[in-house]
Amino acid sequence: MRTLYPSDLLDVEWKAIEKHFEIDYSKGGRPFKHEKREILNAIFYVLRTGCQWRYLPQEFPPWKTVYTYLKKWKNQNLFENINHCLRKSLRKLINRNEDPTAAIVDSQSVKTTEKGGLKVMTWQKKSMDAKGIF
Repeated sequence: MRTLYPSDLLDVEWKAIEKHFEIDYSKGGRPFKHEKREILNAIFYVLRTGCQWRYLPQEFPPWKTVYTYLKKWKNQNLFENINHCLRKSLRKLINRNEDPTAAIVDSQSVKTTEKGGLKVMTWQKKSMDAKGIF
């Protein structure tokens, strides 16, 4: 049994998303060598700790395998689909419409400095340049 990390999926969390990782082998294909949950735990470990892929602890599947599945699942929009389904489930649980009917977009404007600076500073710089002072 390997060490449990704070970034590991709990059983209830895995049950909620497990169906997204099911594969139909009736058309062929090779079964996974490593458990999908362990691959996800390794991905979450890297994201949480910020360690380099090559420094992934030996308890997890090989880093190249984990990274390959991360890219594959990302290209399949798997994480977006999971997020979408979890959001729908949560909204249904709190007796809300599964799909939101409105959205709020918030932005913040930050005033930048004026172009060229103050006139006084510009005039002073020009007079210093004319006198040969750098």
